[in-house]
Amino acid sequence: MDQATDAPDSTPPQEAALPAELSVAHPTADDHSRLQQGLESWWGGFGGEAGAQQRALLVPRLFLQHFADTSYLVEDRNGRLVAFLIGFLSQSQPHVGYIHFVGVDPAVQGKQIGRWLYEQFFTTAARRGATEVHCITSPGNHASRAFHARMGFQVEPSPTHLDGAAAQLDYDGPGLHRVSFTRRLP
Repeated sequence: MDQATDAPDSTPPQEAALPAELSVAHPTADDHSRLQQGLESWWGGFGGEAGAQQRALLVPRLFLQHFADTSYLVEDRNGRLVAFLIGFLSQSQPHVGYIHFVGVDPAVQGKQIGRWLYEQFFTTAARRGATEVHCITSPGNHASRAFHARMGFQVEPSPTHLDGAAAQLDYDGPGLHRVSFTRRLP
């Protein structure tokens, strides 16, 4: 429920403009296979076969069933998926929004679509009472780390550094180290 109106939040906020040839919607369970295709092709083999399997397992259908109103899909005029953001508000920490996974087709990178998606999530999270947003990335994903720094995220401290970043060891299981980020909302 949207705290400002106590009505379901059925449409994504539109404060900032996407390029005219793109549209945004909330995902449905039927979008799962399209997301999985993006996960398979957009990362350019990052992490090899193990990395591809980890990405596929990180976006199960349940996210599209239970967190659709805080998640977004971006499509081109032909209905082709070009970007997505899966996010939710924490039940355990009501002041926290969490961006779980984001993907942008390399063919449209550089058009500020990732920034736009994050800003939409920030707006939604703040409207629902969140005061900060958390997310993670892998230490070796230098482009993701740079993007999060540009978006105003701070890296959570850690005594361990991997690939030049403070890393949370075994964050997602043995050998699955992550860089953890926090961004305060206005």
